[in-house]
Amino acid sequence: TINHVTPGKYQESKFEKIHSVVFESASIASKVVAKEIADSIKEKKNKPFVLGLATGSSPIGVYKELVRIHKKEGLSFKNVITFNLDEYVGIDKNHDQSYQFFMNKHLFNNINFRRHYFPTEENYNEYDLMIKNSGGIDIQILGIGTNGHIAFNEPGSHKYSSTRIVDLTE
Repeated sequence: TINHVTPGKYQESKFEKIHSVVFESASIASKVVAKEIADSIKEKKNKPFVLGLATGSSPIGVYKELVRIHKKEGLSFKNVITFNLDEYVGIDKNHDQSYQFFMNKHLFNNINFRRHYFPTEENYNEYDLMIKNSGGIDIQILGIGTNGHIAFNEPGSHKYSSTRIVDLTE
């Protein structure tokens, strides 16, 4: 399970700044994370659940497990709204390199979500407000690239980042 432990509580975590859990394998981690998402969706009952999504190889196992839970265990995603972390500018959503294509292949073609959004040139300036108006992100899936990048945020490139990190708490 993913139980929160306050950073610094134990000797081995005294320098951690964020809660971390290490798993024996990506397969085990994917199942635990998908179960955490499924349980969180169930807890919200008929209220909107907002899920932040990422692309790349890291979350594919989580997406496969969510599809399995949906198909085999009957978990409904009718109240789940998704916001993707990023998308390429100027690429058609049906292009095989677009993140929408990736998400359709790995998740959206298999589960009927309430709505899903991608950052576009048209909604870029309002994307954070769209998230806030949907209730804020309940769970955000992130992958960290081999060089430490998250989304299009390459190490040392904050000036040119296409993804804004915004605190939506009130």
